[in-house]
Amino acid sequence: MKIGDLARRTGVTTRTLRYYEEQDLLHPEREENGYRSYPESSVIRVEQIRDLLAAGLSTRVIGVVVPCFEGSGKNLKPRVDPALAANLAREVEEMDARIRTLVRNRDAVRRFLEEASQAELAEAG
Repeated sequence: MKIGDLARRTGVTTRTLRYYEEQDLLHPEREENGYRSYPESSVIRVEQIRDLLAAGLSTRVIGVVVPCFEGSGKNLKPRVDPALAANLAREVEEMDARIRTLVRNRDAVRRFLEEASQAELAEAG
């Protein structure tokens, strides 16, 4: 299928598909005229990439991980591999650290806003 067809079927832009190709996540064949030709399996691959990006994985990690998954969306399931499991465990730890940082920063901003609001009330009253 052509890049425009894959874009329509997956809901991503052709630019995004070219980016995935640059990141070595998609591997279309080239026709004689230079056009990209994607196999049917690319639809699921793009869905997997999007799911893993939404989970917070980098394209570098996805390049290693995506071949170890089957299905997409709610049916995305890993193929069991001890090395992959260890790598994913590290990724989860890093995600947890980012979440803790975001929560800490959010709470600090909330405290600032509450104090600023109280200061405004005190000045007005």
